[in-house]
Amino acid sequence: MTTETTTDKPGISAAIIVQDGKVLMVRRRISEGELMWQFPAGAIEEGEAPEDAAVRETVEETGLVVASLKLLGERVHPKTGRLMSYTACQPVQGEARVADEDELDAVAWVAHGEIADYVPYGLFEPVQKYLDAELPH
Repeated sequence: MTTETTTDKPGISAAIIVQDGKVLMVRRRISEGELMWQFPAGAIEEGEAPEDAAVRETVEETGLVVASLKLLGERVHPKTGRLMSYTACQPVQGEARVADEDELDAVAWVAHGEIADYVPYGLFEPVQKYLDAELPH
């Protein structure tokens, strides 16, 4: 089964990384519309699984080595029209930082109660449910 998207661009895979009761978010140097803060994410390469893309993009963008736990869900993003995949990941090695200065200008570990300050329009429901279960609030 294939999913029609509003663009011919490749799908985007996002990593949902929880550590010490917070979730990792990154701020894009150039925003995509209202999207300033988001999860580490990037285009899925041809033949690449969404989970593998989430792991690769996290290392490229933040220098943090992660392992994928499970695919949380997929959707066509309401703001960008791109097919999005969301993968829960756990940190394995390193510290999150701005590793790709062309793409990012900041990283933040965000507590459950702060998520709405970073993403005021709300999260994809399966991601919110995962964070509700994983983060203290």
